[in-house]
Amino acid sequence: MPRQVGYYGWHMGQPVISVDTKKKELVGPFKNGGHEWHPVGEPEQVLVHDFMDKDLGKAIPYGVYDLSQNEGWVSVGIDHDTARFAAQAIQRWWKKMGSKRYSNAQELLITADGGGSNGSRSRLWKVALQDLATRLGIPVRVCHFPPGTSKWNKIEHRMFCHITQNWRGRPLVSHEVIIQLIANTTTSNGLRIRAELDKGQYPTGTLVSDQQLASLNLKRSEFHGEWNYSVMPILK
Repeated sequence: MPRQVGYYGWHMGQPVISVDTKKKELVGPFKNGGHEWHPVGEPEQVLVHDFMDKDLGKAIPYGVYDLSQNEGWVSVGIDHDTARFAAQAIQRWWKKMGSKRYSNAQELLITADGGGSNGSRSRLWKVALQDLATRLGIPVRVCHFPPGTSKWNKIEHRMFCHITQNWRGRPLVSHEVIIQLIANTTTSNGLRIRAELDKGQYPTGTLVSDQQLASLNLKRSEFHGEWNYSVMPILK
């Protein structure tokens, strides 16, 4: 895996991103793990239960981490963590950050876990990637981590852990607060993150037929093609 990332990414000047969904969070005055300093006798008041507030809902942070630039993007969804939501987050990163940084990009390499909304066995993920590749006009190459190795995913220990550290002990009382806390996350190594609320609806249970899957411009690698493959744009 590291050899593939080096070959496709830094050595060729092409974008390499690590993607994943961070833990879903309830929005509202709920307890958040960790400690934060407050004046004596003035603790932050939170609810004693953790039932979802129907008005405030939940937050689903899907992250995109640029390995070579130490920059990140987080789309905070409010509906469901689906493959369409994941692909939309990547597209937003490309529109707001990636296309400016890699104006001459000839391909995009994505490293991802083997499960979840961007899982290696998800048909909808591949369909969503086909739409993404066609919109970007460049091949989208994907390398999934094998089962049991999700902690190898760079986004976990280069971006998500710092977000968790930054909002420790703070009730996530609104989506606006969540966006602000994510965007204000920095490190001594120069990490920068942009965040945006995604109000889109992403229904679950979308089925992809064998015919749809066969129509994709998908090329599997000779080495574990179930984990390593490329989705080529469809020219119209």
